[in-house]
Amino acid sequence: MSHAIGIPVTAPHTTTTNSAGRVMATVMAALLPATLFGFWLYGWPAIFLWLITVGSAALGEAFCLRLMGRQAAPALLDGSAVLTGWLLALTLPPWAPWWIGAFGGLFATVLGKQVFGGLGQNLFNPAMVARVALLISFPVVMTAWVAPLPIHSAAAPGPIVGLLITLKGMPPGLDAVASASLLGFAKTEMSRGLDLLQSLPQAPAQLWYGSRPGSLGETAAWLIAAGGVAMMFLRIITWHIPFAMLAGIAVPAAIFHAVDPARYLDAGTHLMSGAAMLGAFFIATDYVTSPNTPKGQLIFGAGCGLLTWVIRTWAGYPEGVAFAVLLMNAVTPIIDAYVKPRIYGRDRKGAALEPGN
Repeated sequence: MSHAIGIPVTAPHTTTTNSAGRVMATVMAALLPATLFGFWLYGWPAIFLWLITVGSAALGEAFCLRLMGRQAAPALLDGSAVLTGWLLALTLPPWAPWWIGAFGGLFATVLGKQVFGGLGQNLFNPAMVARVALLISFPVVMTAWVAPLPIHSAAAPGPIVGLLITLKGMPPGLDAVASASLLGFAKTEMSRGLDLLQSLPQAPAQLWYGSRPGSLGETAAWLIAAGGVAMMFLRIITWHIPFAMLAGIAVPAAIFHAVDPARYLDAGTHLMSGAAMLGAFFIATDYVTSPNTPKGQLIFGAGCGLLTWVIRTWAGYPEGVAFAVLLMNAVTPIIDAYVKPRIYGRDRKGAALEPGN
C-alpha cells in the first residue's frame, strides 16, 4: 500500500443481500403489529383512511414516473411509495375524511419525493412534508380526534358506517366519541394555568398500552418500540438516532418537570405520547434524510428530540415531531459536511498512514 501523501488509498469493500425493496418490506413488517392494533382500536374508518392514503401515495409515484417516461410497475415494487403513504397514515387522525388521505398521499410522493428526483434524492422526509402541509392547511380536521372504539365493541361502526364516516365525515350521533389527544389536552390546560398532574385524563399504563385518543401511530408505544428494536437486530437501523432522539426529549422534560411538575409534563409522558416512538424508530431513521456517520446521527437524533420537546412545550402546536424532523433534515448536509468518517488507510487530516499504522 502506498503511503505517499496525495495518492489515493483503496478502501475495503463489502457486499450485502439487502436491496431497497427488502429494506422497505422489513420496515413495513415492523410497522404491521402497531397498525393492526390501531385498526382494532379505531375500526373501519381507520382502515379505509389507511387504504386511501397508501393508494394515493402509490398513485402519485406512478403518475410522476410515467411523466418521466419510466415504467411505473417495476419502480413501485421497491415499496418506497407504499411505505411513505403508510407512515403518513399513521400520523393522521384515524377518522379523518378521505380527502385528507388522498391529498396527503399525493403531496408526499409528488412534492415531497419525486420533485427532488425520486428515491434517494429527496432532502426532506416525504411523509413529514405531507403531514406538516396538512396540519398547516387544515388544522381543525387534523386535530379532530376520537376515543378508541375497539372493533368488536357494540358502539364501533361497521364497514358501511365506517365507509360513510370516511367519505362524508362523522355523523352527529357519533360526536360523543370526539376527544382531545393527551398533548393537545396538556397544551390547553397549561395555557389555563391548571395543574397538569391533577388534570391529565390518561394514566401512564393507558399511554403505554395505547387505549387513548390520538393518531393511528400513537396506538401503542410498546408495539412501535418493539418494531424498532426488531429493525435494530436485523441491522436495518442502528441505535444512534432512536437513542439520541428519545434522550433529546426525555432529558429536558425530566429537568423542567423536576423544577415545576405542575406546569411541565414528565419525561415518561412525553416519550409515550404523540409520535415520539414512531418518529424515533421509523421516521428520523430514514436513510436518505439523515446523516451518514454514527456521530452525525447522534447529533441529528438529539436535535430532533430537543426540537420536539421545545415545540410541544412552547410552540402553538401540541405535537412537534414532524416539524423537528424536517428542521433537522435541512441541517443534515451541514452535519455530513463537518462530521465525516476517517477514510480507511488515512489519518483524520487526509494523509496516508505509514505501513503498520
